[in-house]
Amino acid sequence: MIIAAITFRLHAPWVHSLKKKRMIVKSLVGQLQNRFHVSAAETDEQDTHQIIVISAAAVVPHSAMADSVMEEISRFVEENTEAEILEETREIR
Repeated sequence: MIIAAITFRLHAPWVHSLKKKRMIVKSLVGQLQNRFHVSAAETDEQDTHQIIVISAAAVVPHSAMADSVMEEISRFVEENTEAEILEETREIR
């Protein structure tokens, strides 16, 4: 078994309240969980309005599938959020 983890650091300059940020985070996390069957959550910068850090992790049978899942998640996040992706970190264990 292999654990695949991916973390995104996003910048959303139009967000000026934590309430608006929570709406964006909740939507994106829910979409990742439903579409890819991964564990996903906001993992950092919870009190910063314009920075969103979301991580997703999955247990997969082999490293090729880990790469595939992370690539699909990356493409999905890029296509489904207006926020700028500042950083993307991938890890396979």
